[in-house]
Parts: sequence; structure tokens; C-alpha cells
Amino acid sequence: MTANDRANLPPLSLHVPEPRFRPGDTVDFAEVDVPPAGAQPRPDTAADPASFHDLSYTLIRVLDDAGQAVGPWNPRLSPDTLRTMLRDMALVRAFDERMFRAQRQGKTSFYMKCKGEEAVAVAAAHALAADDMCFPSYRQQGLLTVRGYSLVQMMNQIYSNSGDDLAGKQLPIMYSSKEKGFFSISGNLTTQYPQAVGWAMASAAKGDSRIAATWCGEGATAEGDFHSALTFATVYKAPVILNVVNNQWAISSFSGFAGAEATTFAARAVGYGIAGLRVDGNDALAVYAATAWAAERARTNRGPTLIELFTYRAEGHSTSDDPSQYRSAGEPTAWPLGDPVDRLKQHLIALGEWDEERHAAMDRDLAEQVKAAQKEAEKNGILGHGLHQPLDTMFDGVFETMPWHLQEQQAQMMAEEEASGRPWARKS
Repeated sequence: MTANDRANLPPLSLHVPEPRFRPGDTVDFAEVDVPPAGAQPRPDTAADPASFHDLSYTLIRVLDDAGQAVGPWNPRLSPDTLRTMLRDMALVRAFDERMFRAQRQGKTSFYMKCKGEEAVAVAAAHALAADDMCFPSYRQQGLLTVRGYSLVQMMNQIYSNSGDDLAGKQLPIMYSSKEKGFFSISGNLTTQYPQAVGWAMASAAKGDSRIAATWCGEGATAEGDFHSALTFATVYKAPVILNVVNNQWAISSFSGFAGAEATTFAARAVGYGIAGLRVDGNDALAVYAATAWAAERARTNRGPTLIELFTYRAEGHSTSDDPSQYRSAGEPTAWPLGDPVDRLKQHLIALGEWDEERHAAMDRDLAEQVKAAQKEAEKNGILGHGLHQPLDTMFDGVFETMPWHLQEQQAQMMAEEEASGRPWARKS
């Protein structure tokens, strides 16, 4: 076709995604399709992914509007388990609130809350085996609390104080615990995806029975690491669960910039030929059921599962973010899938296994527990109290055996520090 042939064609144009609501706008989520709870079929864990493509486009839900658990995905958990899950989610929320205030008081430099997303990590942690390996993003602190990791140790890391097991080398909230199967959080987006797939492949190569699970935000699915990981997971049928936490916002850009206007994030699974589920991320029972289903599939050599957890980031991306600058203040309260803590509470009340008085007492007890942990952690230091780790520890943990040139640099630093009278070099 020549230039003359194209003369009558309209000029090319680009589509630039725009969020539906901006600051000051009235919010209406009417176009968000929320299917009835219990309406989605639950395929056998051995089923061919091609036989349930619809589950990548709908929304798996268990809790209905009356707080009842319905449908084939109902995991039929005991009241005691439900109460434990509720308490675990409430603990994470109490922890977040106190650490958020600590940052505002200047006790730490940075914090990230997961308000509105507690079910994503807590319910999944209950569905996984305790020794399955988790490769989290930075809003899955519930994985650690469910597995019994010390609140004091989490706070030590946030404060980068003298009790910090990571010796102040990680940004606050980027925890790591080998004992709890919690891989080191990275600030670089989606690096945990290929790491999780590689770990799962190694587990399978060794004939182990442990699987891996990983989480990223919906914006991070635009990263190359996401697609590299899915390619390896697909080809080698790696025993891994690939979670995409679609909380509608990646920092200040909405999910449309990652492709949400075109299709669902669970639909990525269809293109790769693996199992895909789209789940109500504010329904703890649906998250539990989907994770348990995917875990069984992985453990029986049926390959990976991609789960889109459809939720909403109720507050800012972090303490460095002001969401009022880019989204309507009415969005969090108008979100049609509600609050995960309240929905599980209402379910237990509907069962006759809970009430408002016990819930209030639980919240008070958890607030005191977190407050006590904070007092203990702050004995080890906070931001503004000076350097909490000797300077020469910057060389530690980089190589299994420190090479000669770093040994020389470390010795030089210690000599200079000692000569200057500054107290920040270790004494050998």
C-alpha cells in the first residue's frame, strides 16, 4: 500500500488508559461484575486446564451477602479454624496500625500496610503446608504471623535496630526467615516469581513433597520476570502457585496500565496453558479453597496454577504515598467486595459461633499484644538513636567465604574507625 492509498485512512492513535475515578469524583463500581457466591464450578484437581477456562474470567466466591458459605468451593472449615483465621487477620491489622503510627512518629523510615488484603496472605498460609516455601511481595506479612514468627523480630527489622536479624541491610518490611519458609523480600518487582519457579523445580528434581507459592501485584505482571517465570513453570510443570494480587492500584497507576482493560489477570494462565482461577480476594474462604485446590494440584504433579486475587488496596501504597492525589476518597468504602475481616466475622456470627462483644474483646487483646511487642522491640533502638550495627558488618553475608580484597577493606575500615575514636567498628 502506498502513501496515496492511505490518504483516506484516519491517522493512527494510541489508547492511553484512564482510571474511572479521580480525586473529587463520585464513585460507582456498578460495572464491576460480582457473580453470585457459590455459582462457580469446582473442577477436579486433575482436570485439564482447557476444560475450565471460564474460571479465569468469573470470580470464585464462597461467602454470600448473608454471611453464609455456599457452593462447591466451600472448604467446610471448623468454627475453631475460622476463629483462628479471623484472629490472624485482625492481628495483622493491629500490627499494621501500630507500625504505621510508629513511622509517623519518626521511629522508622518506611512502612507498608495491607489493610483490605489480609485474607490474601492469612487464608493462603492456612491452606499451605507449614514447610511449603513462600516467595512474597511486600504486603504478605500475614504469612509470617500465621507461621508464628515473632512480632518483636518483625519490628526489629522495621526499626533496623540492634536486634534485627538482617543487621539493617534490608529496607523496613522486607523480612526474611529461612526457618518459616519466607524468602527474602526484594524491592525489585517480580524477582520472586522466577525464584519461586526455580525453587519448585529444584524440589521436584530432588523428589521432595514441598511446593512453592509466590505473590506479586497486578502491575508487576508487566515485568519480564513474570513472563519468564510462567514460561519455565509451564514447560516443566513446576509445583508452584503463582498469585497475582489485583488490588486495583500499582503505586499511583491503576490496573489498566498492566492490561486490566483488555482482560483479567487470571487469563494470563490461558495463554500459557496452565490452570487459572480468578478469586474474590476479600473472601477468606474462597482464598483458602483456591489455594488448597492449587496446592493439591501441584503436589500431585499436575503443574502450576495462576490465581488472580481480586481485592482492593484500602490505603496508600506505602507511608511515602498519598492516594488522595490520584484516586477518589470514596473508593475504599464503595468497593463492592467489602472488608475481609468484617466478612469472616459476619460469617462466624451467622453460624452462631461469634458475636460483636467477643470481637471487640479480641481486638483489645491484640492491640495490647502488639503494644507489648513494640515496647520490647524499641529497647533495641529506633530510627534517630544512631547507627545500630557496626559499619564493618556491611561486608558480612555477601560471600560464603569473604575474598581477600574485602578482608583487606574490612580491616582498613576497622583501623580507621579505631583511630578516629568512632565506636562503630566491631571489636575482634
